[in-house]
Amino acid sequence: MEAFNEKVAYDNPLLSLRIFQTARSDEGVTNWHYHKQLELLLILNGHLDVYVEEDSFHLNAGDVVLIGASELHRDRSTGLLDYIVLQFDLEQFFDQSTIPYMRYFNETQMPLSKANYIFGEHNRVKQEAASCIQQILNEATRKEAGYELAVSILIKQILLLLLRNDSRKVLMEQDNFERIRLKPVLDYVENHLTDRIQVEEVCKIANMSYYYFVKYFKKTIGLSFTEYVNYRKVKWAERILLTKDLSISEVGERIGMPNMAHFYKMFKKYNDCSPKQFQRKMLVWNRN
Repeated sequence: MEAFNEKVAYDNPLLSLRIFQTARSDEGVTNWHYHKQLELLLILNGHLDVYVEEDSFHLNAGDVVLIGASELHRDRSTGLLDYIVLQFDLEQFFDQSTIPYMRYFNETQMPLSKANYIFGEHNRVKQEAASCIQQILNEATRKEAGYELAVSILIKQILLLLLRNDSRKVLMEQDNFERIRLKPVLDYVENHLTDRIQVEEVCKIANMSYYYFVKYFKKTIGLSFTEYVNYRKVKWAERILLTKDLSISEVGERIGMPNMAHFYKMFKKYNDCSPKQFQRKMLVWNRN
């Protein structure tokens, strides 16, 4: 089975989201493909069959389907079809206070498409998710002041709908105690982003052994501790690049990544571009 890695281009480089309405008029089958973004489809008119590796979904007008990050999928249309495609990078919509919930959607246990039963069993949830998708399209099209805030809120509303209506517990459960126990560690990271943060130091804060801590953190947060620290540093670097008149090397120093090769590698991992390219894209975006 051949599959291609689809590269999703964002309209706004800070929003990490692509949404558009499209139509088909002929019968056709797409090739197997995948992308790192989550995808939601909302059918406005017509019929669409969506296939993932283990399941298939027959969609009619008003139906919504969720496809997980990097999950292989294809679809088949018959006749006239009008639908909305929403693709977004999950990590970009979580901050320090909400990132522990990302583990519910990181697909370590099973494909996220398994959560589609929620839309099938709860018509209200499906309708609310469809409304959110339509509102995101309207916001992204109009681009009125603060639309990025509106889109972020609507994305989180969709995730919250899934989380609170997962009666089968397909999404991973998590005890609040686990998140509370790691709060001092997360606070320490935020307060020391300029430093080289050592795992051994946060183990003392968490009062855990090294091996227990790394497993516990990964299980609770959904990212390894190193991945989490790099993610937070890159998010801070993005803010500095847009608000301070500093060179790229100075930004790397500011976030505790003085090794430029490492800084560029980490930045590109989360933005698919270098820090300088990120700055240029934002300058073009702001002029428009």
